Amino acid sequence: MPDFLMLRHAPTDWNAAGRLQGRADPPLSAAGRAAASSWRVPDLVADWPVLASPLRRTMETAVLMGLAPVPAPAFVEMDWGACEGRTLAELRAEGGAAFAADEARGLDFRPQGGETPRETGVRALAGLGALGASHVIVTHKGVLRALLARALDWDMRGKAPVRLAPAAAQLFRLGADGLILLQANVPLGERSQP
Repeated sequence: MPDFLMLRHAPTDWNAAGRLQGRADPPLSAAGRAAASSWRVPDLVADWPVLASPLRRTMETAVLMGLAPVPAPAFVEMDWGACEGRTLAELRAEGGAAFAADEARGLDFRPQGGETPRETGVRALAGLGALGASHVIVTHKGVLRALLARALDWDMRGKAPVRLAPAAAQLFRLGADGLILLQANVPLGERSQP
């Protein structure tokens, strides 16, 4: 049964501003580049092959960590459609009750012109299923949340059963019974400087 150490990319300026990035492709911020340069994966997984979403922020994170990522479209961020570049506060204020009702659909929330978290999870799970060996995967918060929903039987209504910590990875196993969260928030140790 393969295991997957999955981590979110380092921060961008859009993260700092609370903007939904989706398929938009902003680079890492200066703080994000500094953070990724200090991260390292645990020694136990250091020889695992590395995949990353093809977006710049994930590929850059992996390279700055000293990894050699192969682009993997199955792990690209959820498509936020017309909501990309906006903040949730803006969308909630402008969309009012209609946006709140759609948001309350949890896994089936569909941003205008985008995909649902359920669809994101199906895509990412299929990507994991196509891999025959353990991998490190650099991806996005939307993908990680969609996979947590599958592993923890969470409908994405209400608070997440696990808070995704910064500078941490999630360790999953894909087995005959589905996706299992083996360990949440595995610290990404700091790489010692030469």
